[in-house]
Amino acid sequence: MTAAPVLTQTPVSPVSTIGSTRRARRSPLHQHDARAGWLFLAPFGIFYLAFLIGPTIDMLVTSFFNTSLVKPGLGSFAGFANYAEMLSRPDFWSAMLATLQFTLYTVPPLVVVAFVFAVLTNRMRRGQWFFRLAFFLPFVLPSATISLIWTFIFTPGTGLWPLVESWVGITPGAGMLASPNTAMIGIAIATIWWTVGFNFVLYLAGLQEIPRELYEAAAVDGATAWEQIRFITLPLLSRTHTLVLLLQIIASLKIFDQVYLMTGGGPGISTQVVLQLVTGTGFTDNRLGAASAASVLLFILILVIAVIRQIATRPNRSEA
Repeated sequence: MTAAPVLTQTPVSPVSTIGSTRRARRSPLHQHDARAGWLFLAPFGIFYLAFLIGPTIDMLVTSFFNTSLVKPGLGSFAGFANYAEMLSRPDFWSAMLATLQFTLYTVPPLVVVAFVFAVLTNRMRRGQWFFRLAFFLPFVLPSATISLIWTFIFTPGTGLWPLVESWVGITPGAGMLASPNTAMIGIAIATIWWTVGFNFVLYLAGLQEIPRELYEAAAVDGATAWEQIRFITLPLLSRTHTLVLLLQIIASLKIFDQVYLMTGGGPGISTQVVLQLVTGTGFTDNRLGAASAASVLLFILILVIAVIRQIATRPNRSEA
């Protein structure tokens, strides 16, 4: 009998394995895919550098100079004088307080209302398209249109809001936007009606990614609707909650259009926000350096809030 051949296996060197892997990664096909990816990213990259990164760097540089709108060049070097001036101006802190007040008025309703409407719409078997259209349609309207609509609604004598106040037994006063105590509330109401559809769509998209089998199994086990929301919906939408909350805080801190068009910062300066102060300082007082310093301070505030939110929502690895 002929002996069966003995099969020997040559050991594979880790170095050769890594080398072959690197050669495979550098294959012409891989390089072609990489070039195609960069080619598709190029239009957005150019737009991002030209209209976001570039102006941001220019704003940071300008904040250290006495730059004027009517004089060419950067002007004389000011160092941190523009920052010190802004931090010592009472109207800057008033504008910062008004911005934070608007953020406090709008962020919780825009998150909670959008989530509730999304949950109710997601439970409907028919007609979801109508509610998606109804909630998102105001968001596509320009800010000027929204401001005109709600300014007319709040107008005493002819607006719908004073009429509703008279129906419920409240004596209409000078108007929602005419009082320093209620003007920011009126702007917040208009903003909530205008932008709640965007958060609604984000929540609805997240809800539709949750398998319905989880809800059906929970219902079979006797879970109530609130228990399903508490133990299924809320945990599985944690990333959507983080995204919506962060985007909404940033958007509220950058408020400008509604304030400028509905109240102009009044009555007095009760609704003047930071970006309106920046516009007045830069284009009315012709002091681009001081206006850039105020913009940088607002940017720092937004960055700090974003970092705090990111740290707060980071999973604890020690507990994993």
